[in-house]
Amino acid sequence: METGVAKTIILMGLGLVALGALLWASAQLPEGFRLFHLPGDIRIEKEHTTVFIPITSMIVLSILASALMWLFSKFR
Repeated sequence: METGVAKTIILMGLGLVALGALLWASAQLPEGFRLFHLPGDIRIEKEHTTVFIPITSMIVLSILASALMWLFSKFR
């Protein structure tokens, strides 16, 4: 196996571990700070319909993913 492929697989595994740790840590936080329950996430509940638009959570995840990709590119 090529060294570059092995490095990529290891980095992807570390990314999954980091995502799992983030989700686990998020569940331990108070209700107002949990991922997908942040201020700015839109939830519309009607009698038979619920619409959820996680705007703030997606921005946070995008910033974290961008930072991780930037870090991974520096060590490649």
